[in-house]
Amino acid sequence: MTWFKRDRKKIETTEKKEIPGDLWQKCPSCGDILYRKELAQRAWICSKCGHHFRVAADDYLEILLDAGSFEEFDAELESVDALEFVDTRPYRERLDQYRERTGRNDAVLCGIGSVDGVEVSIAVMDFNFMGGSMGSVVGEKVARAIERALSREIPLVVVSASGGARMQEGVLSLMQMAKTSTLLSALDRQGLPFVAVNTDPTTGGVTASYAMLGDVIYAEPRAQIGFAGPRVIKQTIGQDLPDEFQTAEFVLEHGFVDAVVPRMRLKRVVSRTLRWMLGREALPEEP
Repeated sequence: MTWFKRDRKKIETTEKKEIPGDLWQKCPSCGDILYRKELAQRAWICSKCGHHFRVAADDYLEILLDAGSFEEFDAELESVDALEFVDTRPYRERLDQYRERTGRNDAVLCGIGSVDGVEVSIAVMDFNFMGGSMGSVVGEKVARAIERALSREIPLVVVSASGGARMQEGVLSLMQMAKTSTLLSALDRQGLPFVAVNTDPTTGGVTASYAMLGDVIYAEPRAQIGFAGPRVIKQTIGQDLPDEFQTAEFVLEHGFVDAVVPRMRLKRVVSRTLRWMLGREALPEEP
């Protein structure tokens, strides 16, 4: 009966093998445990349920643009604490923290690149920097991206991911909605295409301005898109909201976006859209 007995000495002396925590990622939707290397190869989409993880601005540049085509502009612009704002801690400290954490000066990355050979002016918001909040620098950089599209007579692509206006800058933040919207009117008058891509989440002042002003508006699956949060709306109107409220699919059903596009197809869909709007021949679909 010795085979039923446990060798305690062997158990105590055997070293436990540790699995590095950065090798695996749990899907928040289905709970499946995913190998991060394979997840990255799939553009951070769950292979089991199709959940789209939030990704940084650099990832969207890699997903959307032709390799080696991106040239960044206005990276040196930095927010200032004009209001000397303090909530639980000074705004200046928050800015320093996020600059160190993300390696960039604010919540949007702008420049020139190409999408399947079509040159574009592009702005990609980064939710990792203060929740992608729109302060004066974000508004200014998006405005300059629009101006580059106007001066070069090329299309504009904006990828939004934002919690809305940056409260630490007060009215200075709210003014960016008017500034960017006015320039988009000039882009429209010049007949230049503007494709807006809304990712999770796209809310607040960004939704109330350039995120919903595209000639064509795309959204990623299950992305939250809206102005005020569901809890605020529920408290205001005193009614329960639909289960799918503010999802990309709900917004599509109610006519506020033109299509819900999986991330793996985003580049080809944006490319074909731009080519059609510019009167160019579309590239053949991949097999």
